[in-house]
Amino acid sequence: MTGRKQDKDKPDFTLLPWGAIRSVVKVLDFGKQKYSHDNWKIVPDAKHRYLAAAFRHITAYAEGQTHDEESGLHHLSHACCCLLFILHFDKEGKG
Repeated sequence: MTGRKQDKDKPDFTLLPWGAIRSVVKVLDFGKQKYSHDNWKIVPDAKHRYLAAAFRHITAYAEGQTHDEESGLHHLSHACCCLLFILHFDKEGKG
């Protein structure tokens, strides 16, 4: 006898690059310590400001700087974090 599982059309979260995800979570932890838990959700003009921040981190990376001076974390992790915030606001119709 063979077991069954109805998961054919469900998302496969094992496809995520967990090392990269972990580095984004470190950025979130850094932000939680610097500001507060979920502070990013209540920043005024958030979409514009996080887009500007993402560009700053991407630009720094493109210019050869891999890690943010203040946090010590990868610039692309910061940029991904900012883009996730923007995506959240778009999906929620906010920001």
